[in-house]
Amino acid sequence: MATKPVSTGSAAEPGVRVPPPSDIRSIRPTIFTRAPWTAFARRLFSIGSLIAIDLVGLALALYLGLVLRELARGDTHPLWGILWNAERDWLPFLWLVTVLVFWRNGLYAPRDLRSGVGRIVSSLALVTVLTFGFSLGTGRHFTTYAIFPTVFVLSSALIALFRASYDVVTRDIFRLAGVRRRALLVGEGAALAELPRLLGTARGGIEYEFVGECGPHPDDVGRSLGAGRVDELVVAYDGVDEHELAEIVEVAHRIGTKVRVAPKPTELILRRAEYVPGQGVPLFELRPPVIVGVDWAIKRAFDIGVSLVVVVVGFPVWLLIAALVKATSRGPVLYEDTRIGLQEHEFPMFKFRTMYAGAASRQSEIESLNEADGPLFKIANDPRVTPIGGFLRKFSLDEVPQVLNVLRGEMSLVGPRPLPVRDYVQLEEWHRRRYLVLPGMTGLWQVSGRIALSFDDLVRLDFYYLENWSIWLDITILFKTLPAVLARRGAY
Repeated sequence: MATKPVSTGSAAEPGVRVPPPSDIRSIRPTIFTRAPWTAFARRLFSIGSLIAIDLVGLALALYLGLVLRELARGDTHPLWGILWNAERDWLPFLWLVTVLVFWRNGLYAPRDLRSGVGRIVSSLALVTVLTFGFSLGTGRHFTTYAIFPTVFVLSSALIALFRASYDVVTRDIFRLAGVRRRALLVGEGAALAELPRLLGTARGGIEYEFVGECGPHPDDVGRSLGAGRVDELVVAYDGVDEHELAEIVEVAHRIGTKVRVAPKPTELILRRAEYVPGQGVPLFELRPPVIVGVDWAIKRAFDIGVSLVVVVVGFPVWLLIAALVKATSRGPVLYEDTRIGLQEHEFPMFKFRTMYAGAASRQSEIESLNEADGPLFKIANDPRVTPIGGFLRKFSLDEVPQVLNVLRGEMSLVGPRPLPVRDYVQLEEWHRRRYLVLPGMTGLWQVSGRIALSFDDLVRLDFYYLENWSIWLDITILFKTLPAVLARRGAY
């Protein structure tokens, strides 16, 4: 028995010709409109500028390395022309390898997807290894092989500095030119209300312009998208069920609008999930975010090496701070603050004392003045803080002695921030997954707005760190911590 095809489309009005259905992949790009060509030209300019920055930085690093080599050999008057000739022999090979490695590692991706300082350092480390291997394979003789680590350090510093300057300049140009990222927010209730704060004012150097909000109903979304130009649709992580989300995505993709979804905590956990084939339902195995073997050894060696440098180089500053703390208030120089660390065990965290004697006993008196979200306790003008303590807190100098905790194996340079016992007892059960790894002196909290985010948002950043850890991510966070500290975002 023959069956009739089922029609899912709406009935056409009399006299109106209905176009045949088509595969969305068959839609021809609008190559005769201005928008795609403008975006293409902007991407070409961005890639070309970054490549030029990288090549100049590498050439300058190689030249400075050769100069330093000559000075180290006792030649106080290097022959500049001969040095340039030596550099010119290697530059084409170095440039080609560097661009290919950088491209492979996402350093020429769009600015909101582009990797940071950690990826620059790891990429240049690979370039150094490849160049060293090539020199050995071709029988190239060097008067000293110290040129390789020297150029690696110089090129890492110069390229990172040049790229940071490029980001600042282009960000200001975008702002002056009125370039905006037009976003439509979708969701319900508190999740929708929180979305603008979570997104912030800009992403990737381009400021947000929120063109409106609508509920998670496909028809409402379609009408809102049709009312004006929208660059991306941002869906709140809560208040939208999976069926509505699927329909919303289909509506947006039909008119070529990007869709971004703020994830739930469980979705962050699934980032490292491994697919397990099954007969009935697809299964995903969730592995614990542990750092083991070589990764652990690298991280621990990095922590110890940097901490020793901080102790040795910063010792005169430590003495000055100790003298100021001791001269301005009674009590010890170092304060041992009981914190919750690895596997939810207590440990004494060292800090320069910033409060008057007996401050801990006054905690209950000022609980009502708490300005932070969730279990955290923060007061902008805490009456228990000494004048010198306020200065130390503004620039996070009171946190420096925690390198002693790092050397003792109780903390790491980068990781989830350890909480006081007072805050820990108020945590929900799902928050406690952050205690599977060593706590850190700094982390994504410090470089992502510090206490401006809600506590749940901060825990989500911890989850992201746990699932995406690498030594290069640690390096990137450390490089970003200093600007965050100097900007004094949320520090008190």
